[in-house]
Amino acid sequence: MPLSLPTDKPGQAPSPSFGTLFVIATPIGHMEDITLRAIRTLKEVDLIAAEDTRQTKKLLTRYEIVTPIVSYHEYNKEKRTPELLAKLKCGASIALVTDAGTPSISDPGYYVVRGAISEAIPVVPIPGASAMIAALSASGLPTDSFIFIGFVTRKAGKRKQLLDELKQEPRTLVFYESPKRLLGLMQEILSLMGDRQAVIAREMTKLHEEILRGSLNCLVKEVSGRYLLKGECTLLVAGYEKGREFDRESLQNHLRGLLQKKDRSLSDLARDVAREHGLSKKVVYDEALKLEKGA
Repeated sequence: MPLSLPTDKPGQAPSPSFGTLFVIATPIGHMEDITLRAIRTLKEVDLIAAEDTRQTKKLLTRYEIVTPIVSYHEYNKEKRTPELLAKLKCGASIALVTDAGTPSISDPGYYVVRGAISEAIPVVPIPGASAMIAALSASGLPTDSFIFIGFVTRKAGKRKQLLDELKQEPRTLVFYESPKRLLGLMQEILSLMGDRQAVIAREMTKLHEEILRGSLNCLVKEVSGRYLLKGECTLLVAGYEKGREFDRESLQNHLRGLLQKKDRSLSDLARDVAREHGLSKKVVYDEALKLEKGA
């Protein structure tokens, strides 16, 4: 597929022979979280391409939708995409849906969307539920600007590199993670970024919906004390604030060694250490003063 994609132009009429690819958001949990437009479109299209046909059939049964359905997921996208594009070019209309939420967001749906765009096939989004937006709206963390990371790689080296790059990102960080790997991810973030405010949102809109808020340290203790978590989790972590987020234990150990030498004033020491740690001089000075008084 080309790296540069054609741009939609206002008033430009689509080819009359082509069908339309509808990108339809479906509920992330509660079956009633679907728009009237989405239900109508699912009934009117010629075919539904679903990530998990078994899951989607539950929704179709609930709303008495009898449209034919085929699978479209990570493992068959390369084979299925040309088939879907051929149908669209012959005039068929197709609805693209994922297991839950909005297709193409941390989802293989982007693959067929890019294919349709490259063939000048109309692509129409029908918005609705999104776990990321739902979690952000109820998190209490800054939402004026955020960065969506999605699922992080399982490869330890690349994951650490990614988290290192995000250490000084000032925007709220949004991750998707499975319940089995959530604790490990939080422990890595805590170790690399320090103790920050964070939120875990799981089972969103379902019967056992839960939103946990607190410091990363507290949330790590909470999750590690549980036998089992269920449901995909959205983890939100406060962005970097200069002078606030730091590894206090590491800073104190550094300061203790320097205070024992007594080779400079406390003010000069705080200035130099603050520069090394990327912190404000006041934060370092206060920590040094506490240690000096304690000694």
